[in-house]
Amino acid sequence: MAQIHKRFEDSQVKDLISRYLRKEIGRKYVQEILGIRKTRFFALVKRFKECAKKFSIQYLRETINRKISPDIEQNILKELAIDKKLIEAENNPLSSYNYSYVKDRLDDKYNQIVSVPTIIKEKTQKRQPYSRSIDQLYRRTDPA
Repeated sequence: MAQIHKRFEDSQVKDLISRYLRKEIGRKYVQEILGIRKTRFFALVKRFKECAKKFSIQYLRETINRKISPDIEQNILKELAIDKKLIEAENNPLSSYNYSYVKDRLDDKYNQIVSVPTIIKEKTQKRQPYSRSIDQLYRRTDPA
């Protein structure tokens, strides 16, 4: 099992490691309780020995996960706006967004690699219309 920071408090792990270092309990027993292997165990022991007072098992994320940079977001919206103009043009047969084309344009024009699901997610978050309305697709002229 991984992610011991979700299953134990700092004080619990500190207590187990300090008892191991005082030879009150065995390594295998501590590993079994924590659900970790030998390499991870000794990495924790090393960190504990370096600074027992500041020792923590809490995971501190340095960057926000699943967030794209504002530059990429802006370029996605810019390319989607271009695609939207093509969709809304009366003489154009396009009826929906071409996300793969937008992805390729971002790579070619801005050297930004983005997945198609990210482009779709950005479009739906910014509430850009998906495609032409039924009236636009099937315009009929009344013979009056």
